[in-house]
Amino acid sequence: MDLIAPELLMALAGGTAGAAGERIWTSLRDLVGRRRSGGEPGDQGELTALAEAPGNEKRATELAAVLALRARQDPAFAQALAAWRREAEALEGPRTGAGDVHNEVSGGTQNTVVQMRDVHGSITFGG
Repeated sequence: MDLIAPELLMALAGGTAGAAGERIWTSLRDLVGRRRSGGEPGDQGELTALAEAPGNEKRATELAAVLALRARQDPAFAQALAAWRREAEALEGPRTGAGDVHNEVSGGTQNTVVQMRDVHGSITFGG
């Protein structure tokens, strides 16, 4: 199983995906907490660590790696995680950053004004 995008995990842990994202995050917590096929309880260490610092990419990457490892070891978990992932990735807008944006343009004469948020990639102006 491919790693789940750390950005998605961070968005869900940080609550930037709204009420639907909170529900998805809770369902991940429930999934990880289920008993493993061997009978031992699931370890939520990385999940809790990311919840405490949702903007920490290292913690999100560690959680993604732990989820992938458990999926390789437990076919039932892999199937449930794949279903969870489809639902999580279907959310609109979970990969934006946290916070609000307020832009104000005033005074003088403006020729070109560009306002944006959460740009991923290059931007080039001019010819």
